[in-house]
Parts: sequence; structure tokens; C-alpha cells
Amino acid sequence: MENRKKYDQIFMDSFQLESSQLNADLIYQSVPAWDSIGHMTMVAAIEDVFGIMLEMDDIIDYSSYLKGIEMLKKYNVSMGD
Repeated sequence: MENRKKYDQIFMDSFQLESSQLNADLIYQSVPAWDSIGHMTMVAAIEDVFGIMLEMDDIIDYSSYLKGIEMLKKYNVSMGD
């Protein structure tokens, strides 16, 4: 599975979302499941799936679906764009 699909699946699984909801409007706390606990669950899944360890500053700054895509580039995770 390509990285973008893995990333999208993490969001859909973590926050009970449909693929149509994965867009620029998806930000921290914009859906009920993306609270502090959901955030850490999502971070753990990203670290597991991509084999990385996010820095604390990145975890704190991880404020949106799109921000995460940009941030993962720092960890050499290509999203195919």
C-alpha cells in the first residue's frame, strides 16, 4: 500500500471518518474523535506504520491533516506528490 493510502487509513481508523472527509478542513478538534487522546492514538499509529519517532515539537504542532503530510516529509516519508 502506498504511503498516502496508509496515512489516510490511519486518519479514517483513528477518527471514524470517511475518505471524503480527508481534506484541508480537517483540523485538530474539528471532529469529536480528534481530541487529545485521539491525537496520541493517531500519532502512535503513524509512528508504527511508518517506522518513525516523531519529535515532541512535531506532535504538538500536528494540527491538521495537511500539516501532517508536510511534517512527514521531514521524516523522509514520501506521499507521492
